[in-house]
Amino acid sequence: MSERSVSVQSYAVHVPGANVWETGGAAVPGEPMCSAEEAQQVLGRKGLLMKEPATRLALCAVHRALGLPLGKVGGPLPLADRTAVVVSSNLGNLRTVCGIAAAVGREDYRVVSPMETPNVSSNVIASTIAVRYGFTGPNVMVCNGATSGLDAVRLGARLIRAGRAEQAIVVGVEPADEVSQSLVKSRDPHTYGRRGTPTLRAAAACVILGKPGTLGKPVPFGKPGTGTRSVMLGDSGTLPPAAQVPTDHPGLTFAPYGIADESDSVVDLTARLGETYGALGVLQVAAAAATIGAGGVDAAHVACGDAIEGYTWLDLAAGDVRG
Repeated sequence: MSERSVSVQSYAVHVPGANVWETGGAAVPGEPMCSAEEAQQVLGRKGLLMKEPATRLALCAVHRALGLPLGKVGGPLPLADRTAVVVSSNLGNLRTVCGIAAAVGREDYRVVSPMETPNVSSNVIASTIAVRYGFTGPNVMVCNGATSGLDAVRLGARLIRAGRAEQAIVVGVEPADEVSQSLVKSRDPHTYGRRGTPTLRAAAACVILGKPGTLGKPVPFGKPGTGTRSVMLGDSGTLPPAAQVPTDHPGLTFAPYGIADESDSVVDLTARLGETYGALGVLQVAAAAATIGAGGVDAAHVACGDAIEGYTWLDLAAGDVRG
């Protein structure tokens, strides 16, 4: 195994109201995914005060991917000092920023609660994850438009390959509040092509990356990521907005919205779920890992992006059989 090899150690999705088919097989059959307002069902009540919906959904996805029991974290986690956190979200704190700006405009800065001001920083989701679980490795927030989710996965893998971390907690998350909905609806109509603008969906996904064998066989909460085969990250790259994303790769292709109609070899998670924007790339990687790990296919090609902001792609393939 190459020193540069990176594998998917575990994954989890947390998309309120979604089912297994809608998430490409990454959801747990029969396991409901609570709303952000009910996040205490997964996380316990402590530490959720003043946490925004996107942060709560992200924490739920991380908690599940780590295989932790319901409630607060019981103690130090393995490799916490060598764990990076990379989060993708384009809209995560938009409502707070707009709300505070409007309040200050109407009155002055004294109307803003000190408890709310941390949510003005786009990095609040990544930093909250790190604080809650004790991760002291690199901490990065990616707000890179339609390619953001896959950009975060690629960045997490790069941190491991460069020796900056032993594992990377990669999260994609978006809320679906009225401010975020209005922004998505105002996007360039050419973004989505003939299918029109999809409705924004609150969604979170977590993929834990590491060197093969670093964590051993995971035993995750809710049984995500427990396929019989390991899943390895392969080549990756970018494509310009005008490019045609290929959908004829061997195995399964997770394609951006509107690129190709769904078939036996092409999956469009946006058509199934709705717009998940910065969360999409991580959702797709989780779905690809679920399918490969379960033996459904040997390889998957994941691409996300749109005709305005360009495309990013990543290949995944089955590795050795887990013991």
